[in-house]
Amino acid sequence: MSPEFDAYDSSGRLLAEERAGDNAPPLSVSELSGLLKRTVEDRFGHVRLRGEISGFKRAASGHLYLALKDDNAVLDGVMWKGGAQRLAFTPQDGVEVIATGKLTTYPGRSKYQIVIDRMELAGEGALMALLEKLKAKLAGEGLFAPERKKPLPFLPRTIGVVTSPTGAVIRDILHRLSDRCPTNVLVWPVLVQGQGAAEQIARAVRGFSAVEGGPLPRPDLVIVARGGGSIEDLWSFNEEIVVRAVADCTIPIISAVGHETDTTLCDYAADRRAPTPTAAAEMAVPVRAELLAGLNEMGLRAGRAVRRGAMQARERLEMQARLMPTPDMLLAPQRQRLDQLSDGLVNGLRHALADARAQLGQAAGALRPALLRQHVTRAGERLDRLKLRPDYLQRALSDRATAFDRVSRHFASLDPDLPLQRGYARVMAQGRLVQSVGAAQAAGQVMLHFKDGAVGAGIGEAADGLEQRPAPPLSSPPRPVRKARAAEETPQQDLFS
Repeated sequence: MSPEFDAYDSSGRLLAEERAGDNAPPLSVSELSGLLKRTVEDRFGHVRLRGEISGFKRAASGHLYLALKDDNAVLDGVMWKGGAQRLAFTPQDGVEVIATGKLTTYPGRSKYQIVIDRMELAGEGALMALLEKLKAKLAGEGLFAPERKKPLPFLPRTIGVVTSPTGAVIRDILHRLSDRCPTNVLVWPVLVQGQGAAEQIARAVRGFSAVEGGPLPRPDLVIVARGGGSIEDLWSFNEEIVVRAVADCTIPIISAVGHETDTTLCDYAADRRAPTPTAAAEMAVPVRAELLAGLNEMGLRAGRAVRRGAMQARERLEMQARLMPTPDMLLAPQRQRLDQLSDGLVNGLRHALADARAQLGQAAGALRPALLRQHVTRAGERLDRLKLRPDYLQRALSDRATAFDRVSRHFASLDPDLPLQRGYARVMAQGRLVQSVGAAQAAGQVMLHFKDGAVGAGIGEAADGLEQRPAPPLSSPPRPVRKARAAEETPQQDLFS
């Protein structure tokens, strides 16, 4: 090896070699990062920084990531989930805060940062700036618009109160309600300041809004109340979660947070703001005594109105009655007509009686005994002329007997059993008369009826060489009935002619 390579030359050496007496061995990147981390954490184990929040974001895990900056420098920061849950406000960009924690390094990115344990607003100015910023944001969304406000019920039956159960506020509200108009009160106990107060208040408001009836009646009105205090004490009612719950409440709601001069964002979102919790109770219900007095007054007014109406109706009736005709005037024409009809009735009866007497006189003149006797004599003479003649009766009976004899002989000639007396037979098959050879052959078995009985016979083929002649009819046609003599058809004379 050339002597010139023996000299130490860091810029030209190719391989690293350890030299005797060298007390600076090489370190790994992780070792150096660990040394830096321990050095920074030991030296800056507890620091308080004042700066403006920038790049704030909340991870899904609940950790907070942000940067604290001033005019010349920026320092990254992280706040773990446990510390974030203890925050009394929601961090936002542009808010000046004082962060307490420790410095550490993040080897993965070769940067240092502050791990924040506690974070507070840097003075009342920063708090008000945060308040105004949140107010502008919510107002831009329309949460404070007047058209969202709901009217308060005139006389609520049930009132829900969201407040601390141990403070003087609930006692003031109950006392005031009892004095004005007793009603049912449902108290939802919550924390009104400190860690977790905002979540409890928002949960209570949404809980009242979700009640649908049943064992727990649905409130007609909700009061969110708290006594006076500093802006830090009232900050829970400025939290966005509370303001949105109040704005979304489906029940009319009154905000009574603080005293006369205290104002929170909850007041803007509520349907009505009360300067004090006692004033909220006064807004919620009317005075019972005043209601009773009003009812009495309205009852008196209604009575006076009824009496006045009856009096006016009576006066109008009397005026109408004076204009109407009297009963005598209304009945005068009918009375006059009745008198006329009465006079006409008497005259009519008199004339009718005279006519009846004249008719009776005429009839009495016609009823004379001589006329009756003459009429009876004429009737007797007509009866004597009417005498019975037996010869006419005998002739009529003879004619009727002759006609009956002819009809009897004709009926006898039509008797189907009469030819049987002369040696003929009647052929029957299945209850029917057989009138041809074909019918007899089709039947096969026939009944022959004679004058003294009936026998069965079988029908075979016709005999050879024998002439088949049609059988004569069982009965001869009826002989015509001879006409009666002209002399016998002479009608009988009238006995009374």
